Amino acid sequence: MSQKKKVLMICLGNICRSPIAEAVFDDKIKKLDLTDQWEVNSAGLIGYHTGKSPDRRAMSILKQKGLTSYSHRARPITVDDFDKYDWIFGMDVQNIQELNKLKPQGSKAIIELLGKYDPQGETIIRDPYYDDDITGFEKAYDQCVRSITAFLQKHKDVE
Repeated sequence: MSQKKKVLMICLGNICRSPIAEAVFDDKIKKLDLTDQWEVNSAGLIGYHTGKSPDRRAMSILKQKGLTSYSHRARPITVDDFDKYDWIFGMDVQNIQELNKLKPQGSKAIIELLGKYDPQGETIIRDPYYDDDITGFEKAYDQCVRSITAFLQKHKDVE
């Protein structure tokens, strides 16, 4: 059996977008029976929320969409992550810029915008953190579903 491909989802604090993306990716690989080929986690660029659960609105959207078994504690990205993971997905341009600054020379991770794979062309995953309601979280969820589905379709033969 070949080694699993590993994906790390990144946003600023690891309580909104990256946990949603992680939960969606995990759900997709389970439904497609690909858990023997793929592994996913998430982290943040800052450690401000370290140890905290995802935002209640993110968890509410996941629950609404049937992803009820997801749990996560926020953590910051580490230097080791750049060699542990095959892909590190940022949610916006600022995430990508910071990831490229942090990435040690010669590390194996491919750094990309998750939204690069969105068939609707929405390359920036909506940041709903400062919203008053859940609408932005639903949009971020929908963007993650489209992007992750397309990513897995593109890489379905990667083992």
